[in-house]
This record gives sequence, C-alpha cells and structure tokens, in this order.
Amino acid sequence: MADKEAAFKKIYEANSKKIYHLCYGYTGDDDAASDLLQETFLKVWQNLEKFRNQAMISTWIYRIAVNTCLTYLRSEKRQAKDELTPFISENKKEEFSEKNEQVALLYKCISKLEESERIIITMVLDEVPYPEIAEVSGISEGNLRVKIHRIKQKLTELYNHYERV
Repeated sequence: MADKEAAFKKIYEANSKKIYHLCYGYTGDDDAASDLLQETFLKVWQNLEKFRNQAMISTWIYRIAVNTCLTYLRSEKRQAKDELTPFISENKKEEFSEKNEQVALLYKCISKLEESERIIITMVLDEVPYPEIAEVSGISEGNLRVKIHRIKQKLTELYNHYERV
C-alpha cells in the first residue's frame, strides 16, 4: 500500500497541473476544473493496478480526464461557455493583471472550440509531445500537425475578435 501511495504521489505531482488545465479548458470554471481534477485522480487511484504500461501513464491519465470532463458536460447539460454573470465577470477582471487577462481570454477562446480541438490545444499548451497527443486524440501525427495549425488559426481569429470587443 505504501508503494502505491508513493507511486500515486509522483504521478499526481507530474500530471496534476496539465490535467487541471485540460479540465479548465473544458469548463472555463475554476471550481468545476478543480472538482474534475479531483475526480480524475480518484479514478486514477482506483484503477492504478489496472494500468498495463502499454501507453505512457500521462496518456492514460489524459484519457481518464477527457472522459471525466465529457461525462460532466453531458450530465450537467453544460456547454463550456460564458457562465459568469456580468457583475462577477467585471469584479474578476479587476483582480487580474494584464497578463492574467490575456490568459483568461485565451481560455475563453479555447472554450469556444469543439471538444476534440480543446483537448488537442490544451495538450499543446502543456507541451505534451506530439506522438502522445496523436495517441490520445486517435489521429496520425501528420494529421495532428495540420489540425494544430488550423486550431491556432481559429484561436487567433477568436482572440482578435474579443480584443476588438
């Protein structure tokens, strides 16, 4: 049991930030992302003995996180859209530095993408290697590069749109 706890702690420390970003990309909400992070790692803990080392453990965790997020969005019938009231949104903006505003705007733009695009771009931002992203998303590395290019173009358009508003 102590070995499992030590292994889990290492796994959590190595992957939790990336998984949080993934969850935040789906929800656009700190609390929901934290809940989904916790739920993901609960599933990792419960199934750690079942992991067979056929893929990288981070790839396995990403798949669990993606499924957890998709289940959450379906069960809550939520879309990862703007859910903050204008009042809360204004108060939040005052708390951000300019860089944080840009990051918040980036995640707002990411939340407008299709589910598969959100998964891919979040992994790119977390500097996940392309072969691993290709494996998680189920597409070839060549197609992945094209898809990433298109996603970046879409994000640029969305970002520029919000910058003008």
